[in-house]
Amino acid sequence: MAGIPLSDDYPVRRVPTVTYALVAVNVAAYLLSPLSLLAVWYDAGDLPRQCAVEHYFLRWAAVPVELLGGPQVEGSGPCPAPGHTKVAWISALTSMFMHGGALHLIGNMVYLFVFGPVVEDRLGRLRYLGLYVGSGLVATYAFALTQASAEVPLVGASGAISGVLGAYLLVQHRSRVVTLVLVFVPVRLPGWALVGTYFILQYFLYVSMSAYPGSDAGVAYAAHVYGFIAGALGALLMHRIRWRSGIRRSDVY
Repeated sequence: MAGIPLSDDYPVRRVPTVTYALVAVNVAAYLLSPLSLLAVWYDAGDLPRQCAVEHYFLRWAAVPVELLGGPQVEGSGPCPAPGHTKVAWISALTSMFMHGGALHLIGNMVYLFVFGPVVEDRLGRLRYLGLYVGSGLVATYAFALTQASAEVPLVGASGAISGVLGAYLLVQHRSRVVTLVLVFVPVRLPGWALVGTYFILQYFLYVSMSAYPGSDAGVAYAAHVYGFIAGALGALLMHRIRWRSGIRRSDVY
């Protein structure tokens, strides 16, 4: 992502309980997974743990070919087949709370912790939760359409969080965000510049990877792009509904 955000200067008016709950669920899902060193109840040894991780992803992660009606992927190699029956659309939900490692988790949660409370405050808790989940689902299925035959699991909250950033661009772009650039230099940047740069970067990487498939770095840039667009459109629609309900335009921006 474009820089590391530390804080937003928007004065949140209420405790962002939905954002905190989403962060907690994501962290708990990782700590309870076979990827976590704290999950000591999984069999010790490299191969048993490797098989546990493979079965974990095959069962709960979103696999593009499965989402589009293809056969269930059973895996390969030394690990036995997991032996479960998977419901593809449920995996589109559960994959949003899975991460491929601690750094992947931390990076996503930092962005959610900084931008989520602002969007939650502006949209309201239920609308915000709906936008988060909806953006994640759109991002997952859109990525599946770009990789229709792929059997590699898709995991992470990046698509949903990209939706939060897209909504932020619509509802509170005038804020300033303290951001670490060059790893350790804190600067105050306009929120629209930081979020806009993130989208441009993700779009550029998505186009580049599409033009040169062999350069794929294992990052679902398409999910980021479509999640962002879904979040921006969702926030715009929610605010149009509020305007028609009699809320002044000045209350929105």
